[in-house]
Amino acid sequence: MSQVELDIRPEMTMEEILSVAPAAQRALFQRYHVGGCSACGFQPSDTLAQVAKDHNILDMKDMIETIVRAETMDRERQLDPSEVRALQAEGAEMSFIDVRTPDEQEAPAADGSEPLDYDASDKYMSLPKERRIVFVCANGDRSLDVASYFLGHGFTNVYAVRGGLAAWNA
Repeated sequence: MSQVELDIRPEMTMEEILSVAPAAQRALFQRYHVGGCSACGFQPSDTLAQVAKDHNILDMKDMIETIVRAETMDRERQLDPSEVRALQAEGAEMSFIDVRTPDEQEAPAADGSEPLDYDASDKYMSLPKERRIVFVCANGDRSLDVASYFLGHGFTNVYAVRGGLAAWNA
């Protein structure tokens, strides 16, 4: 995994950081429990240094490295719709799973995707850990969260469609 080049500095606002590294929100919550709720949240205008101070995070270098690692991982875990279509065209073995909620699934799905069975999580956890699994959602955010969840459970070949169905249909 080669690190993406990001210029994250302590004086940057969280809004600036999230614009160049959307994975920062998830990374800071996972590593430091920062930003997930009102008690541990931050304002877009808060600087990274202020967030670190407010949450007693002493190692600014580690905080920045955490953001860069998360952004690198997110970028590596996303496939463009054209890449997924190419995999489908070549008959690649994969599971292509639509993780939109049942209410959201009224809108058309991506060709070849199957809706996530929210009542049968063991169905997915019993898949081989090396199986290619591609997740898609409305805009790419939730599918990236689900891909991260599967990575955390030992799966090694999971991806999210970059931009979700919005990009798929564009």
